[in-house]
Amino acid sequence: MSASEIIDQHYIGELYKDHHSWLLSWLRRKLDSPEFAADISHDVFVKLLTREENKQIHEPRAFLTTIARRSLANHWRHQQIEQAYLDALRAYPEPLHPSEEERAVIIETIVEINARLDGLPAIVKRAFLYSQLDGMRYQQIAEKLNISISTVKRYLTQAAAQCYFAINLQ
Repeated sequence: MSASEIIDQHYIGELYKDHHSWLLSWLRRKLDSPEFAADISHDVFVKLLTREENKQIHEPRAFLTTIARRSLANHWRHQQIEQAYLDALRAYPEPLHPSEEERAVIIETIVEINARLDGLPAIVKRAFLYSQLDGMRYQQIAEKLNISISTVKRYLTQAAAQCYFAINLQ
């Protein structure tokens, strides 16, 4: 372990010691579940530990609050995606339902795809999902979204590029 990593870990340890109880209290006021508040508060510090660079933070509480809000937003987005998937699954007969393990993998995959498509307009995402998940052809997507085939091609290229560059930046 390098000297800078030891310093970073010590700094985060100090942040934890000085601000964890405050962050936990803040989260408990925001959430119904004290257990979930504890999970999120620990996730915040784990994210700090796994960051590439931990520079001196001038406003630790504002910084920690920002990370906690992002973690909450990610959690709620994950829950929405999971609920939408489970709702869609109800349309199929029970023998066709995936196992719990397969379901977890599918949900995580959907969450990852959603994260990679983040920032694209909703219509671009829909075109991409119609193509990739529903197997729709350009003409079908164009009719469904009331756009031209050339626009469908442009949208699919845009979404594919977003996924490709998201993969290569990680």
